[in-house]
Amino acid sequence: MTAQTEETLAPDLLYSDAEDDLRAAVRSLLADRADAPAVIARIESDTPYDPQLWKALGADIGAAGLLVPEKLGGQGASHREAAVVLEELGRSVAPVPYLTSAVVATETLLALGTEDGPVGELLGELAAGRKVAVLAVPFSATTGTVTGTLDGAVTAVADAAAADLLLVPTGDGLYAVEAGATGVTVEPLVALDLTRPLATVTFTAATGTRLADAEAARPAVSRGLLSGAGLLASEQLGLAEWCLTETVRYTRERHQFNRPVGSFQALKHRMAQLWLQVVSARAAARNAADALASGSPDTPLAVAVAQAYCSGVAVRAAEECIQLHGGIGMTWEHPAHLYLKRAKADSIAYGTAGRHREAIAELMELPAP
Repeated sequence: MTAQTEETLAPDLLYSDAEDDLRAAVRSLLADRADAPAVIARIESDTPYDPQLWKALGADIGAAGLLVPEKLGGQGASHREAAVVLEELGRSVAPVPYLTSAVVATETLLALGTEDGPVGELLGELAAGRKVAVLAVPFSATTGTVTGTLDGAVTAVADAAAADLLLVPTGDGLYAVEAGATGVTVEPLVALDLTRPLATVTFTAATGTRLADAEAARPAVSRGLLSGAGLLASEQLGLAEWCLTETVRYTRERHQFNRPVGSFQALKHRMAQLWLQVVSARAAARNAADALASGSPDTPLAVAVAQAYCSGVAVRAAEECIQLHGGIGMTWEHPAHLYLKRAKADSIAYGTAGRHREAIAELMELPAP
């Protein structure tokens, strides 16, 4: 193999100018519409979702259609750009259905390989931000196995309450079912992470549009869940970065014994160790996003590595954020608890870290941990 070929195959972990511009636009929007007080106020209300924020993010900025080809009304971008959006959403824990709709549901439809008919129409609606679609599987799903019927129930479906459309895998294919259709009931659950609510979706003799048969649906659902797991690492990265940045800022300003608490050696070591872990998490998350974008044959491995590592870093960063903030970090008024709850919920989404380590062992033909 030549040096040129090796360079071509190497993952690109850096951010492009276009990605930096996208980040700036999304961060500015979230700073204006989804700062900590706004998010806390939303989750304390009956409707955590902000339709105007979703319109601004999905339609006005065009983030909802990043993965959709231009001929179908999307931006024709890649998973790298979608990962940047998720980093910023992780930094603000904004309650918007981006991961579930613009990534998982959209990737599932794209994987069907049918651009004409109802699939193409649905992708156009999703890309324009006019509809929110959610794959009706448990948020902790790890495979694309098609189960359930239109007369069953699916529990712990993330963002089902915000969905206009449900993509339902059944024994004989994949169906698109309107969330408000007759025979469809969405019952909210009491979830740990109130910024990404869960619900039980019950189908009672419901009807929908059949998008694909079982043979085509299985790999499509698997692809959607794989993309969700890979880009979830970017959300976890953004969450961990916020926790580290906020903790460093606070420990510089908080004084004890006439000194900033951040100047104490023990706290310096803890934050330095966390910084190293966040840097490593960035490399793992960017590698997964780049593998998804380039269609690398190592994509399953890159995704498993990213999830096995980033989920733990996000939880530890959130825990350190609360600990090093002292008493204020334990209050409901401070947003630190939002990040810990999101990190904990994300750590079991699309497979636990242990499940992903098992996948790594299987892919590399190593003894399972």
